[in-house]
Parts: sequence; structure tokens; C-alpha cells
Amino acid sequence: MLPCVCWLQSILVLLSSVLWTLGENCPATCLCPDPHTVDCSGRGLTRLPDEIPLDVRRLLLADNWIPRIPSDFLVLYSDLVYLDLRNNSLSHIEPGTLSTSSRLVFLDLGSNNLTEIPKGTFGESRSLIKLRLGNNPYLSMVSEDAFLGLTSLRELELERNALSTLKVGALSQLPSLRVVRLEGNPWVCNCNFANLFTWLMENSHKLPNGVKGMECSLPMDGRRVSLTQLSKDSFRECQATLTLTDLLIIIFSGISVSVVAIMTSFFLASTVHCFQRWSKGTKGDEEESEE
Repeated sequence: MLPCVCWLQSILVLLSSVLWTLGENCPATCLCPDPHTVDCSGRGLTRLPDEIPLDVRRLLLADNWIPRIPSDFLVLYSDLVYLDLRNNSLSHIEPGTLSTSSRLVFLDLGSNNLTEIPKGTFGESRSLIKLRLGNNPYLSMVSEDAFLGLTSLRELELERNALSTLKVGALSQLPSLRVVRLEGNPWVCNCNFANLFTWLMENSHKLPNGVKGMECSLPMDGRRVSLTQLSKDSFRECQATLTLTDLLIIIFSGISVSVVAIMTSFFLASTVHCFQRWSKGTKGDEEESEE
């Protein structure tokens, strides 16, 4: 009987020690269900908590009022693989902030106030597999190189934002992409949308509901139509549309031709004038010789 009691006492002491350690390293007002998880969800935080354990792997900060992430915040958390920041007040992410998270696999920035995703936002987080950027009502611009270097990214969520157009390069440079969500954006069916439409038709298997769940506005009257009602012929006129580079070449060529024409005209006029003066001088000499 006595050995069993001693064994139970040892277990209780060990559990007490573990719980005391967890409580000591856990930030105030947060929960730490295991040694590598910090859960601060729904705590009304207006800034990132202090004293987060350096070996944290899962950091849950959803449903708070956090307005920004310091650019050096993730430098010390090299083991972090899961970061949930959805439903906060983030308006922008400074370039390079997330590039130091070399092991980050899951990142949720959905339901915030982001306005743009510029180049360099994620650095080259090659381990990132799932990225959530949906439900940002002011997100109207995503750089063509916003996701450059995310070679392992399989799932990208950009649904229900304020995107009216998106460069195809932002998606085509993701070699591991398997799922992309783009529905619920105010897409405009103009020539800027033509290349994206072609990509969507060729990669409809990557959309959870295909192109059935996507709509765009006609540029003439703003009427919303399903992408299933469109085809490549709908953008046939865009194939003849001149790009800015083409326009610059035409303008430059026109200016060059004009300059050459002016110089040629000036040269011919000068030549004619000189010939006329020479002719008059020759005629005068002949008259003087006859006298």
C-alpha cells in the first residue's frame, strides 16, 4: 500500500511543478494549455502581450483590438509555426515583419483593416503553407510580387475584400498553390481583368466552387454578371488595346519623325537659299563681263 501512495505523491508533485511552470511563463490574461501554445484570443487586447515564451509554437491572438505588429516582434520567436491574428484592427503590415518567421506554416490576417499587400510583406517565408487574407473590407491592392518566394504556399484566401483587379503574376508565381479563394470581391470586367479571367478559367479546379461563385461588374452599366456568362471572346477587344509602352513608342516615334522632317526642311531651305544667292552672283558677274 505504501509504495502506491509514494507513487501517487510523486505524480502529484510532478504535475504541480509543470502547472506552476506553465503559469509562470504564461502572459497575464492569457491561457497556456500546453508548453508551446499561448492563447490570448478575445481578451480585449490593444497591443501584443508581454512576456510571451520564446519557445512558443502556436500564438492565438484573434478577436482583439491590436492595431499593429512591431517590425521586430517575430525576431525572437524562431519556433513559431502558427500565428492567428484574425479579427483585429491591423491596417498594414510593415515589409519584413514576417520575413524572420522561417518556420511559420499558418498565418491568419483575415477580418482586419488591411488596405494593401505590398511587395516584401512576407519576405521569403518558404515554409508558409496556408495564408488567410480574406474579409478585409478595405483591401484594394495586392502587389504582383506580394507573394514572391512563398514556394510552399498551398492555400491562399483573398475572398470578400475590395479587389477590383489583380495581376496574374501574383498567383502564377506560386508553384505549390492548390486552393485560392477570390469570391466576394468587386471585380470589374474590363481589360485589366482579361488576363485574370483567362487564368481563372484555366485554374478553376483551384477555386472551391469553380468560377460559379464569382461575379464582376460590366464597365458600361455596372451590372453584375457571373463569370460563367463570360468567355474569352468577351475580352476580344482588349487584344487590340495598346499598352502604355506601345503608346510611348508611338509618341516617341512621332516626335522623332517630326524632328527629322523639320531638320530636313531646314536643310533644303538653306540649300535653296544658298543656290539662289550663288545664281544671282554668277549672273551679275556675267553681266559685268559683257559690259
